[in-house]
Parts: sequence; structure tokens; C-alpha cells
Amino acid sequence: MNKPLVGAFLAALLLGAGVAPAVAAEPAGSTSEVSAEAAPQTKYTAPDTVPAAKAVTFAGTVALSNCSGSVVRSPDAAPTDPALVLSNGHCMESGFPGPGEVVVDQPSSRTFTLLNASGSGVGTLKASKIAYGTMTDTDLSLYELTSTYQQIEDSYGIQALELETAHPTAGTAITVASGYWKRTYSCDIDGFVHQLKEGRWTWKDSVRYTPECQTIGGTSGSPVIDDATGKVVAVNNTGNESGQECTDNNPCEVDENGEVTVREGINYAQQTYNMVPCIGAGSTIDLTREGCTLPKP
Repeated sequence: MNKPLVGAFLAALLLGAGVAPAVAAEPAGSTSEVSAEAAPQTKYTAPDTVPAAKAVTFAGTVALSNCSGSVVRSPDAAPTDPALVLSNGHCMESGFPGPGEVVVDQPSSRTFTLLNASGSGVGTLKASKIAYGTMTDTDLSLYELTSTYQQIEDSYGIQALELETAHPTAGTAITVASGYWKRTYSCDIDGFVHQLKEGRWTWKDSVRYTPECQTIGGTSGSPVIDDATGKVVAVNNTGNESGQECTDNNPCEVDENGEVTVREGINYAQQTYNMVPCIGAGSTIDLTREGCTLPKP
């Protein structure tokens, strides 16, 4: 996984033979830093041409103590709804949920540093609970905050990132925006994986990046943003580090026929469109809603 940045010894104590987090390292290669000067600017568009996509910034992303995340909303969210923060299930402070385990409405007082477009921290947001978290079929967590969307916008001038409601498509240009590292990774969606297996966990219909997105430890939970729409299509979570097959930190791909493929150096994310039907009135997580297919406790 693009692991949370905690000590490997602590992880070993918590997980036994489970996943050991990667050592924090300075990113290199295809990453880029967004400065204030690189924030989106209005440009002249010639008549009869299609406007270029806006540059993806850090506005709405958050830094956790050990991971990345983002403030997100469903298309139907009201300004007065409690805001939600999206990250990975393996980034929860309660530890990695086991296969088949689903966390719902667990109290939390976790804090998040909210970033503006240039990647500067502008304020601290606080959770009231882990509304949902799992590493079964997907790898995601949703925190409910003590602040509403409107309060965040009024205080910091920052709007939540909107969740895409449709399955993404291969070839889409994307940006992985890490609030932890304050770095972005740009590439395309290379395709989708029937089953992605890593150690004890199995994820379904995962997003596979093209090789340019060389995400690292600490990028876990970063939003994967469609460059054309600015909407969140997935949450960054893992990559094959050393070419091993289906082991911790080395996920393998399994197709519909059981054929296993290992892609060393390739990274992955979990789609988020399937979360939207599970978000009800008041931006509460309701796993009984029609169309909600997230794993249930």
C-alpha cells in the first residue's frame, strides 16, 4: 500500500505479519509541487475552441497525521450538512480493519489540516466520528466533521471536492493530490482490475494508473481527480513495490479467469462513484439506501 507513515515496529506489533508501512522518503521522479504562482489563472480562450481543463490544485485536500485525504461532498449535499473527509480504510487511527470488517459510526476526534490551492495549511478541521471505513472490496474511510460545508467555505473560502457519480473510463487524465506531501502526481487511468489482491485483502474493480504516477508512502488517501471535471473519481491506496506476487506492499492483479499478473512499480486506487448512493440526507452514510453496494457490517 501507499502506506500511512508510522513506524514499522509499531505496525508489526499491531498487525503481526501484516503490512509494514513504508519509510518516509523524499518523492522523486514524476511528482510536482504546486506553488502559489502555479494556481489556476484565467486565460484567453479563442472562439470556437474547447476551453482547457483547469489545473488541479490542493484546495479542499487535507493532511492527516500519517496520510492524505480530502473534503468531499455528494452532488446532493446541502451547505448545512456536516462535511465529510475521504481517506483510506488503512489510514484510520483505529488500525487496519481486517478482511470482512466494516467500521460504522465510530467516535473520533481526529484532526485534519485543510489546504488551500497553493498547498498552504489554512486551518484545522475536526472529526466527530468515522462514519464509514473498510478494507473489504475497497479501501476507504469517511470521517464526519464537526463543521458544515458552509462553515468551511465561510471560514476559509474553500469548497469541498465533488464526488463523481459515474464509473470512470480508461484514458482519463487524472491528478493524485497528496495533502501530506503537498505534491501532485499526473498520469492517466490505464485500466481497471477485476480483483486486486494484497496480503490478506482483496479489492474489486480497482483503478490502475499509467506508470507516471509513482505514488509513495504518505500519499495514501489522496483524492484522484479527473483533470477535465475537477471531480473525485477514486482514492489512492497502493502499489507494487518490488515485483512480488500478492504479498504485503506488492498487490497482484487477478482477472475473471483467475489469471494473476504482477506489475512492478505500478500503482492503484479505489473507485469512489459507488459511495455516492450510500450518502443520504444530511450527508449521513446509509448503507440501506437503494443502489448502495458498499460492504455492510
